[in-house]
Amino acid sequence: MIDPVSRRAFLGMTGAAVGAAVLPPVKQGSLGGPAIHLRGVARPTAISSANSLAPVTQALELVQAGVDTLDAAVEGVKIQELDPEDTSVGYGGLPNEHGVVQLDASCVHGPSRRAGAVGALEGIKTPSEVAKLVLKYTDHIMLVGEGAKQFALSYGFKEEDLMTQASREDWLRWRANRGPKDDWLDVPDDENMVRPTGTINLNVVNAAGDLSSVTTTSGLAWKIPGRVGDSPIIGAGQYTDNDIGGAGSTGRGESNIMVCGAFLTVEHMRRGMAPTDACLETLRRVMQMTPPRLLHPDGTPRFDLSFYAVNKAGEFGAGSLYDRTRWGPRRYAVHDGREASFQDAAYLYERAV
Repeated sequence: MIDPVSRRAFLGMTGAAVGAAVLPPVKQGSLGGPAIHLRGVARPTAISSANSLAPVTQALELVQAGVDTLDAAVEGVKIQELDPEDTSVGYGGLPNEHGVVQLDASCVHGPSRRAGAVGALEGIKTPSEVAKLVLKYTDHIMLVGEGAKQFALSYGFKEEDLMTQASREDWLRWRANRGPKDDWLDVPDDENMVRPTGTINLNVVNAAGDLSSVTTTSGLAWKIPGRVGDSPIIGAGQYTDNDIGGAGSTGRGESNIMVCGAFLTVEHMRRGMAPTDACLETLRRVMQMTPPRLLHPDGTPRFDLSFYAVNKAGEFGAGSLYDRTRWGPRRYAVHDGREASFQDAAYLYERAV
């Protein structure tokens, strides 16, 4: 335990002594700010959206074995990308209105200050891996559409049909209920028609305080072909500053893009906010930027959005616009170095039951 130091005793130290005892040297190019950057004292942590506990468990096991944080994060989200039961990402993700699955992903590697992303990628199950290749082997950040697919194929990825029987049936059911005056028959009234959104964001910090983040998604179900949300946008879907922390998001991508939400959340942590408080402050900014057409008469949002964050020390938190989804309380997944668990997210509004 560090012995407490009084303010008078602290001010009596020499500048050299203070620098040696408290603050590490500032790296060239680092942004100034009140945050104290600690080295070698981080608690290995992985935090993600609540798709399952498997991604954070996988990521933590890998970083504790010495694997780079970006590689660990990508291996974590790949579990969901390859899971046909997860209709929000990768294989089995719900398609656009033409029945084509278009995937988005992005990643940031904190230590190297590099990023990679792909948008509207078709026929490749694991867009997070392709985004990592963009980061590692090109001088670009984002590739999209056919170019992104050809890039993936050049690295040996196999083009595959990403629709499962379940996702195809969901799409056909939606298509059959688009409107009473089109050429499709209405589905029975007792069938619940929804327009799902879904994503997985994963942020990882290791014992050395190195961070990486990754976000991957199939985007808004039945979207206009070519629509790209926040997930592949560096600074929106996810962002990492290795001096401060990492953050990412799930939910309505357009609202996140308007505030550069992941970047803003990291900047809140730079100013000294705890991760949970940083997420909630970003959500308040989202509400300030929300046009009236997206608000209920009482001023609450007609959409949901969540942020997840971890700082360089391994402290973590999450915040959402609403306290619950239609499936239950709003949660997130975390592995704090000891065990993986679901935690309840902080929130701004209580959803009417």
